[in-house]
Amino acid sequence: MRVDIFDFELPTENIALRPTKPRDSARLLSVDAEGPFRDLIVSDLPSLLNPGDVLVFNDTRVIPAQLDGMRGDARIGATLHKRIDLRRWQAFVRNAKRLRDGDVIEFGAGVSAQAETRHADGSWTLFFPGEEPVEVLLERAGRMPLPPYIAGKRPTDEQDRSDYQTMFAAKDGAVAAPTAALHFTPELLEALAARGVKTETLTLHVGAGTFLPVKADDTDDHAMHAECGTIDAATADRLNAVRAGGNRVIAVGTTSLRLLESATGEDRVIRAFEGDTSIFITPGYTFRAIDGLMTNFHLPKSTLFMLVSALMGLERMQAVYAHAIAQGYRFYSYGDSSLLLP
Repeated sequence: MRVDIFDFELPTENIALRPTKPRDSARLLSVDAEGPFRDLIVSDLPSLLNPGDVLVFNDTRVIPAQLDGMRGDARIGATLHKRIDLRRWQAFVRNAKRLRDGDVIEFGAGVSAQAETRHADGSWTLFFPGEEPVEVLLERAGRMPLPPYIAGKRPTDEQDRSDYQTMFAAKDGAVAAPTAALHFTPELLEALAARGVKTETLTLHVGAGTFLPVKADDTDDHAMHAECGTIDAATADRLNAVRAGGNRVIAVGTTSLRLLESATGEDRVIRAFEGDTSIFITPGYTFRAIDGLMTNFHLPKSTLFMLVSALMGLERMQAVYAHAIAQGYRFYSYGDSSLLLP
């Protein structure tokens, strides 16, 4: 289908540059299949869920994956995208035309990388020499990888190191936050538990490909970048038991949703999963694993707006976004949230 049917106009003043404080005071737009929209706040979430429902969070941790350096007299920027092995990462490179196989980029603070291989999509494999773990090197020389729509309007600062990390962050590897979970606080989790709502975690290391625009005119011509994820067998069994008991599995964020759908067969059974997924969900897709989604508001013509349109219907989501814009909801990573229950 044509990508331009997923376009919409978003006023720049609706783009959030900082998160709401406290986190669970952000606005929450509650949407079901047909009824009127409800303008709430995130701390109202327990009242929207049933005892026995389960929220599924992504426990990936964002690493300082943006690097600025020099190759000779050329400025080179790199955003790490996906781990290849202990010392190699695939990266999107700024000013890549100045880079050749074997070139060494000096990132400062004693951190350097060798450009090893250029890939068909224009990204590079970067090799980080030395004994220290790459994550340690990044803590010295890297910056938090804020999305371009934020980084283009203000510099990244120390506050972003905590703001752009969820309370569930435990496993290093993401270069973008699972932003729906940014709204959660210990107090909200206590209220959910008191309501009888369960929680589970999985891991999907979000890649920089999530920031890339869809350049194709037709969705059939768009290639998703692969991301690495894990669901253990015990978690899968508990989620299957929730659904077997008549309760709902609700993904917190499109990252959790995509991994759950990748791990679920046509029999609607969620299984243990470990490896890469490049699942691309567009209208016409039949959801197998989830019964709802909590998610922020996404970019025009993005794969994530296509995903929510697949869940709720394109016309319904166009109406949702028109309402959100008119009511001054804050969009994107640091913005407000929605609860979508088809």
